[in-house]
Amino acid sequence: MLLCRLPVVTRSVARWGEGARRARALLHPAVAFSSSRSCDVGSTDGSSAQPAGNGAVQGQYRDSVLLPRTAFPMKLTGQTLLDRELEIQQACGFAGLYSWQRERKAKKEFCLHDGPPYANGDPHVGHALNKILKDIRNRFEMLRGRQVHYIPGWDCHGLPIELKALGELGTSGLSPLQIRQKAREFAEGAIARQKAAFQRWGVMADWDNCYYTFDGTYEAAQLKVFQEMHSKGLIYQDYKPVFWSPSSRTALAEAELEYDPQHVSKAIYATFPLSKPPPNLTLEAVDPGSIHVLVWTTQPWTIPANQAVCYMPNAQYSVLKRADNSQLLLVAADRTASLSALLGTELETIGTFSGSQLEGGICKHPTIPDKEVPLLPANHVTMAKGTGLVHTAPAHGMEDYSVASQFNLSVDCMVDEEGKFTELAGPELQNLSVMEEGNDKVISMLVACGALVKEEQCVHSYPYDWRTKKPVVIRPSKQWFINTASLKDKAKEVLQKVRILPESARGSLLTMLDRRTYWCISRQRSWGVPIPVFYHKETGEALMNKHTVPHISKLFKEKGSDCWWELPLETLLPAEVLKKSKAGPVTDYVRGEDVLDIWFDSGASWAAVLEEEEDEGSEEADSRLSWLPAPLRKPLVAESDPRADVYIEGKDQIGGWFQSSLLTSVAVRNKAPYRSLVVHGFAVSEKGEKMSKSLGNAVDPDTIINGGKDPGTTAYGADALRWWVAESNVFSEIQIGPNALNSARDGISKLRNTLKFLLGNLHGFDPRTQAVDPKEMYYIDQYMLHQLREYSIKVTDAYNEFDAGRAIRILQAFITRDVSSFYFSIIKDRLYCDAEDSLGRRSCQTVLEEVLDGLSRSIAPILPHLAEEVYLHAPGHEEGDTLFRSGWIKSSSVWRRPGLEEAVEGACAIRDSFLSSIPGKNAATYDLIIAIEPGLLFELMESLQEEPSSTSSQLTELMMAARTTLTSSLPRDLPPDALLCNGTFLINLEGGIIREDSAYSIAVVPTSAARCPRCRRYTAESADCLCPRCQSVISNTH
Repeated sequence: MLLCRLPVVTRSVARWGEGARRARALLHPAVAFSSSRSCDVGSTDGSSAQPAGNGAVQGQYRDSVLLPRTAFPMKLTGQTLLDRELEIQQACGFAGLYSWQRERKAKKEFCLHDGPPYANGDPHVGHALNKILKDIRNRFEMLRGRQVHYIPGWDCHGLPIELKALGELGTSGLSPLQIRQKAREFAEGAIARQKAAFQRWGVMADWDNCYYTFDGTYEAAQLKVFQEMHSKGLIYQDYKPVFWSPSSRTALAEAELEYDPQHVSKAIYATFPLSKPPPNLTLEAVDPGSIHVLVWTTQPWTIPANQAVCYMPNAQYSVLKRADNSQLLLVAADRTASLSALLGTELETIGTFSGSQLEGGICKHPTIPDKEVPLLPANHVTMAKGTGLVHTAPAHGMEDYSVASQFNLSVDCMVDEEGKFTELAGPELQNLSVMEEGNDKVISMLVACGALVKEEQCVHSYPYDWRTKKPVVIRPSKQWFINTASLKDKAKEVLQKVRILPESARGSLLTMLDRRTYWCISRQRSWGVPIPVFYHKETGEALMNKHTVPHISKLFKEKGSDCWWELPLETLLPAEVLKKSKAGPVTDYVRGEDVLDIWFDSGASWAAVLEEEEDEGSEEADSRLSWLPAPLRKPLVAESDPRADVYIEGKDQIGGWFQSSLLTSVAVRNKAPYRSLVVHGFAVSEKGEKMSKSLGNAVDPDTIINGGKDPGTTAYGADALRWWVAESNVFSEIQIGPNALNSARDGISKLRNTLKFLLGNLHGFDPRTQAVDPKEMYYIDQYMLHQLREYSIKVTDAYNEFDAGRAIRILQAFITRDVSSFYFSIIKDRLYCDAEDSLGRRSCQTVLEEVLDGLSRSIAPILPHLAEEVYLHAPGHEEGDTLFRSGWIKSSSVWRRPGLEEAVEGACAIRDSFLSSIPGKNAATYDLIIAIEPGLLFELMESLQEEPSSTSSQLTELMMAARTTLTSSLPRDLPPDALLCNGTFLINLEGGIIREDSAYSIAVVPTSAARCPRCRRYTAESADCLCPRCQSVISNTH
């Protein structure tokens, strides 16, 4: 790339002999520069760059050197850091920022819909990870000029809150309203603590106007979704197996389960004697009555509920004879070898046949006399484990229930709500816990009747109640369900248009959808949104329709859902509603007692928070967001189908909020509620362990920020917590601990060092009146603006991709490579020793101010406190201005100078050769001779130095030498101590259209000049006199 456009370059290539005149045409006229360089190249604070003359000479010029001056502290620690962050939040209007940006005009809106955290405890690092990730994105979008739509919310209902609120009291003796009051108070306390923490972390929102799932307006919107789904036949009542928690005494949905992979069950192999052989099965010399069908199960307690034995129609089955006792066993042929090893005996194959030939066979139930069960075909039978014949208890298995539905089998339940056998199981089992002594009793009954073949310990994955951490059972119950099977195809279709990060999460989301054929949404608790159903006292028939539900919804909006228990039935079910429903008198009905699953609560949040609709029959618009102030009430701008731009939650929400939101939105609106999904991992200890108080490895965000009770505990502040979140690979498990937090603190400390240098060298500079036009700048300064523009593009792309970690890496690389190690090391002499108002110094300060501004804005989404602190110290702002009210990085297309890259990088390649030839030595003590044959590289170097030899050219500044001589060949009379070196540089112009591999030679000679006592450059005639540049500066200041 060259500094001019291609036609100019092409002309320059055609006229190689014109030398310096053409080079000056390629670039803007070179500005002569008083080059100097501090011997301490690596310093960024400027402390080591102060001239070091001798005795009185040094003191004579000290005050004339323009060293960095700023009140910005290099380090903030302890209470000083904490106080400063709070001061910045107050001074820079953090609390009012969200409302301000909602009221300003914006062409585009960005909506991040907040998945409500659970209001059942104190804030933890999982909250910090999630909320800060969201805030980084929101602040980035706001800085870019978009109007951010973000309303924080809380999930306020459910059993965990109820249990914690009641503690040891339990629910005995308490009315539903008493339970609800205690649960509400507990939730409100948790919300207050979490909200205060989120504000301390710098999360931008209107914290006085959040959404809560126990708010009456929210509940009314939720019931509207419920009604629309019910009217479409998607919500129905049925008696079928559900996950049931004996410890919670309520039904559970899949999303409320945790699977323990180390659960140990007593697995058994048991026999069902064949009482009636299948009509199509003929075995010579075998009495069918002596054949025993062998089954395997990890849940022996379900044997009394057995209604059938299932087989795979297209598999092969065999009758096997045991060598040890001559017993005949019917099993799948594929399982013969493994069963022989398990039983410790040889198994002789008597006959083999197709599974379809088992049709019509009947077995005796092993523990219930006179009960017979059929052999039935089923698709869920597998050959992976067991015997290839599946014990089927429709009351206690989802697939078993499907078989029962197909073949009209009984689904009688022998287990009560506490997980104990009922009287239907018989006197021997009644009142025994099915997971404990009841299980053992069934095994002993099988032993007694000779049906037990083998008992073993089986370690396998088993579902637990996510709240109580105790095993669940599957038992049938009359519940309310959503028919997710009819929604899955459309849900999968709309997901194809949703962007998912990381893409690997898409497969998990689809798998979770496939596993869910129905969704049980009723819960047998008090703390939740009541299912708005009434039951006929005599028939038990449910009364719920388009007339009853809207009436209840309206009452909930006005009074809250407590009114379900507070109001008389005549108010809940008035005469006009009964008349429209064509129902009998109100005295014929009772109100339902179940509440909705909390996943349905939060899953309907898109309807309560994102939409703006009019209630039917209202005279004026009655917003679902009516609890919000007018500027915040408006939903997504000018959209008939408001959807969030993104949902950002942890991977546990793949089967939770992501799915429940998708299903409800598809059911009602036929579309997803989100355009994008971002799925992050969990916070874990630095050993990769799940954090918990019991393990002693939990990390409290408050302790991270403020330090612990131990005086030696580090207070990292909120920005360090935010840096930890941003720096982490959030798409995997995110480690947190002293190492990660110290890394965050050190990263911020290095950044502060750079920012302090920038601020210090802008003392006395006002960019509004003293900035230099880019066309008049030194080439190195123009090059730095070009690099700043490239940086701004890269960092913006990283934020766009939800990759704050990449943004930090780009930031650190830019500071280390381009700013500190390169630019700062070159320009210090110009900053410190040129005249204060000189073009060279103002050119440099203009770039420093742009770099400071760009860095401050690029870190602002991650480090809002530091960004605003820098802005308070930076020049050129009006009183009361804040960074977040002034926009994103302001890079200009004028800064793009692709040809300039070739000129500067070509010079840098030569400089690298120069410096490598004098390892460990001060480049400023050497004269440099550069020899380049006529060509593009020579012309580019000529553009940086007009004279053949100079101590003050831009080329000399880049070389950091005492003097630079540019020639077409090295002189023959070089001194004997000259160091010689050769190299090449590939010029690549206009995307490769013009390429030239240019060779160069250099000679490095110790300078004969003396060191100037003011600037420390070796450009003076003698040690006791100033160099020409310093003489000019000193004379003009007196």
